[in-house]
Amino acid sequence: MGKSNMSAQLWSDEPTRLDLLSFDAVAKTVVQAVLDDALDPVTVGVSGAWGSGKTTVLRLIEDELAPKPPATDTTILVISTDPWRYDPGVGAKETLIGEVLSAVAAELAKKEQPEGRISRARTMLTKLRQRVDWAKALQVAAKTSLTLQLPSVDDLTSLINTEPGNDDADAGDPPSRGLGEFRSEFRTLMESAELSHLRRVVVLVDDLDRCLPGTVVDTLETIRLFLAVPKMAFVVAADEHRVADALRARFPDPGSGQQAAQERYFEEPASLYLHKIVQTTVPLPTLSRFDTEAFLVLLQLSQRLTVEELTPYIEACVHLRLEKGLLDDLAEAVNGNDIFAEMAFASRMTPILYEKLQGSPRRIKRFLNDLRVRQSVAGYRGIELEPDIVAKLMVLEKLLPNAFATVLGWLARGELRSRMAKLETTAGRPAPGPPIAADPDPDDAASSEQQPTPDEGESEPVAFDDDLIRWAKLPPDLGPVDLAPYLYLAAAFTGEQLLDAGLPGRLRDIAANLLSSVRFDQRRVTEADITALGEDDAASLVEYLGRAGRDRPTEQTAAVRSLVRITTAYPASAERATRLLQSIPARELQPATILVLPSAVPVFRGVLEHWKSHVPAGQDQIGRTLDHALGTGSSR
Repeated sequence: MGKSNMSAQLWSDEPTRLDLLSFDAVAKTVVQAVLDDALDPVTVGVSGAWGSGKTTVLRLIEDELAPKPPATDTTILVISTDPWRYDPGVGAKETLIGEVLSAVAAELAKKEQPEGRISRARTMLTKLRQRVDWAKALQVAAKTSLTLQLPSVDDLTSLINTEPGNDDADAGDPPSRGLGEFRSEFRTLMESAELSHLRRVVVLVDDLDRCLPGTVVDTLETIRLFLAVPKMAFVVAADEHRVADALRARFPDPGSGQQAAQERYFEEPASLYLHKIVQTTVPLPTLSRFDTEAFLVLLQLSQRLTVEELTPYIEACVHLRLEKGLLDDLAEAVNGNDIFAEMAFASRMTPILYEKLQGSPRRIKRFLNDLRVRQSVAGYRGIELEPDIVAKLMVLEKLLPNAFATVLGWLARGELRSRMAKLETTAGRPAPGPPIAADPDPDDAASSEQQPTPDEGESEPVAFDDDLIRWAKLPPDLGPVDLAPYLYLAAAFTGEQLLDAGLPGRLRDIAANLLSSVRFDQRRVTEADITALGEDDAASLVEYLGRAGRDRPTEQTAAVRSLVRITTAYPASAERATRLLQSIPARELQPATILVLPSAVPVFRGVLEHWKSHVPAGQDQIGRTLDHALGTGSSR
């Protein structure tokens, strides 16, 4: 992922017909089952956790059942339904039956003669619809009576009217009421000559596991109603365990889940009921490590390649999976596109995403979308970080919340840079330059940047938990990077308050104003306010500001300016301020920071000279600014 991807579009959370996960194997298995004459009628379950790709599988099944040339005389009628989106004012049972009848009516209309007599099948279909309409009317009456309101005559008659234009209907017959005879009449309809061309009616049921228990039971009852009729097939995509949870409200276990001693294969009533309706279930596999890496690569490629260009990569991933090959061979398997950036990103992110996201395609998509959003917001806020660094920080923020809280604590206490340096050393990453010393000894300036020294108060090396160490091992290195702006942004998104527990509450507003990027806020802290601090509070502020100047480059100049103000009022704090100033790496000095130090004051001149002696090769601007400050005694 390069910088150009900062403005790239997000990945849609909607299901797709583009098979990036090789789910076609599942789809073909289900299609074989629903078309097997030995299983007529049948209900097949496609079971998987939230975000595992069940809806995508349903779409692949629909495509697999679509007519293929050359056309034949038999037809498979596919009906897609989603009980989660049903109108709550109408029963789920009546809604599902209505959808099936509407689809059958549309199919029947294709076979009827435009000017011919209304067929017997059409008459039967009208009677079935009347049954459903009457059942809907009873639903309305029942619901409205609960609120002491009666439905109007128009409400009821509109629901039970016969189909307009039905010349064969006997005007003296009352509407067929209820669903008691529905099954036998529907069987007669399906056996009619007008529908003899239908091989199967396949109903694809999605999102049942999202529904309330009443809707789950009514939907399954409706499926059971159809299962006595040949040519009917249902595919139910749902998390089988969640559906069973919903069924327990209607079918509780009298034994409270306790298996009888004599029952070796005990099943609770909810599971028994579900398995009575769903004859077999095809579990949707979670993504393997290979699948996760391939999915990451294909998702990225899908945003810059056409479907025709992407298809060879999808096919190559299938081949490599079957041959148990390495995804590293993908670039060689397909020529014509440079996919190094996508491959590198997927390789870096796969280990931890595979473990933390439980192989869920939707969770992976959401993580990538969150990453894109965070990159974009950071960019607009002027936070210049490489996408790979943002991705690594996002792993910490989204997948390792406890470790993320630890890092925010380092930032709040002004320990971020020193702790991060130690963490990367513990993780086996080489230091990118001279390590940052938390408390350098001014009497040993030459050695102060040769090895890290413990923060004040640390008597033992810092211990890091396994999650932090493993995260630190992920590329890229973070040692030379100013992470504070991003962490402040992330803390703002999560509502975390970065309060230094070591800074008394009475000093926090003063510290915030002193470190503000707005000069007006800095001036709100008057000389009288500083004089009123007292020696102890002045020492606390010096410690806090010194760490901020060292660890947060964006606040460096404001911190140094404030240190000058406090040490002018409290000379006893100058020694501590000097040591903290010397801990700012010379390679990270900003020209404005150098110029705020009054070189005429001996202790600050010593700081400038220390910085001058540690300017790395190639940092000419910093060296020239230091020469200017030391040669002219410039102060501000």
